[in-house]
Amino acid sequence: MEDAELINEVSKLGECNIPSPLGGIQFVSDKEHVLFHSNLKEIKPFLDAGKVPPYFEVAGPRKKIYFDPSKLKCGIVTCGGLCPGLNDVIRSIVFSLFHHYGVRTVFGFRYGYEGLSYRYGHRPMELTPEIVGDIHEKGGTILGSSRGPQEISEMVDTLERMNVRILFTIGGDGTLRGAKAIAEEINRRNLKIGVIGVPKTIDNDISHVHQSFGFETAVSESRKVISSAHTEAHGMRNGVGLVKLMGRRSGFIASYATLANSEVNFCLVPEVDFGLDGFLNAMKERLEKRGHAVVVAGEGAGQGLMKATQERDASGNIRLGDIGIFLKDQIKSYFNKAGIKVNLKYIDPSYIIRSLPANAHDSVLCLLLGHNAVHAGMAGRTNMVVGSWRNELIHLPIHLTVSKRKQIDPDGTLWSSVLASTGQPKNML
Repeated sequence: MEDAELINEVSKLGECNIPSPLGGIQFVSDKEHVLFHSNLKEIKPFLDAGKVPPYFEVAGPRKKIYFDPSKLKCGIVTCGGLCPGLNDVIRSIVFSLFHHYGVRTVFGFRYGYEGLSYRYGHRPMELTPEIVGDIHEKGGTILGSSRGPQEISEMVDTLERMNVRILFTIGGDGTLRGAKAIAEEINRRNLKIGVIGVPKTIDNDISHVHQSFGFETAVSESRKVISSAHTEAHGMRNGVGLVKLMGRRSGFIASYATLANSEVNFCLVPEVDFGLDGFLNAMKERLEKRGHAVVVAGEGAGQGLMKATQERDASGNIRLGDIGIFLKDQIKSYFNKAGIKVNLKYIDPSYIIRSLPANAHDSVLCLLLGHNAVHAGMAGRTNMVVGSWRNELIHLPIHLTVSKRKQIDPDGTLWSSVLASTGQPKNML
C-alpha cells in the first residue's frame, strides 16, 4: 500500500444541490482534511517534492445534501460477531435520520447480509426512535447478526426493489468487503444508492482506523478479569492465573489490558512468536523468584505450536486452535514433569465481554460514528467508511480499510511498553 493512495477522494453519487435541513450547527467543508502522517519526518519528503501529503476527508454535516429526505428510505445491517456498541450505532443512525433530516422510513435488515437475500425469508424491521429508544442499554444487536457471504446481485435486487437509497453496514473486515462488492454492483448498474460502512471490530484491527468501537469496553472489562486472575495466583503457592482474551490476528486487547494491569507477567500476542520451552522456562524462573505468575494470551497467539487445521468458519476464517486450553495443559504437564506443584486458574471471558453494553467512552464514539455516517450518506458519499484518525472523524474509501490488517509492530513503542511492564524476555523462542 503506497501512502499516495490515501489521497484518493471518497466516491460520490453526484452533486449536492439540496440545502441541508440542519440548523444551528457547524457545517464541514469538502476542502477540510486530516493529514495521514503526524511526524514531520514523514511529511517533509512530500513537501520537498512539491506534493500534497496523504490525507483523509473530514467527516461532518454538509450545507448541501444529495438526497431529498422527504422521499428517502434507508437500511441498516449488522454483521459478524457481537461487539459492545452495536445497538448504540443503530440507535444513533436512526435518531440522526429522523431528528436531523426528517427521514421517516428506516429498515433494519435481520441477521446480517442474510436479511438482504430473499432465500432466508427474514422480514425487515421498521426502525423508529420509539423502537430504538433504550437499546443502547443492552448488549448485542436488536437486528441479529450472521457470518458469511451472500449473493451480491440478490442483495442489490432487494435494495432496488425496496427503493432503499442508503445502506449502512456495521461490521468488520468481511462485512466491509461485502459492502465494497455491493457498492461496486450498484455502480455497475448505474443506480443511485449509497453504501456507508461503520467499522466494527472488538480487536481494533481495521486498517487506517485509529480505534473501533467496542475496543475500549473490551480492555476495561479485561482489566477486571486480569485482576481476578492475579488475586487467585497471588493467593496460592506457585499460583498461575491464565487469561485468554480476544484477538485473532492482532493483540491490541491483550496488550492494552496488560498495560492497564501492571500485575501481568507474560503477554502473548499473534504478532510475536514464542516457543514452548522459552515461555515455560521463563515462567519457571518467575515462580522461583516470586511464587506466582499471571499470563495473558490473545486468542491468535501461538497458533504455530498447535496442530494446524484447514477448517474455516462461515466468514472464511481459519478456525483457530484454543491457545488457552493448550497453554493450560502444557503448563501443567511441564511442571508435573519437573516435580513442581502449581495451582493454575484459567479464565476465558470472551463471550461475556462481547455481549456487554458499551461503556461511556465507546457509547460516545458510537453516537458520533452513527451521526457522521448519516451525514456522509445524506451528502451522497458511497463505498466509504466513517472512522477515527488523529482524534478526528474522517471519511475513507472502503478499499483502504480492507487493504491489510492493522497489527502490533513487534519493534514499535506499544510492544516495547508491554515488555517493560511485564518484564518478560523479548525473545522466548
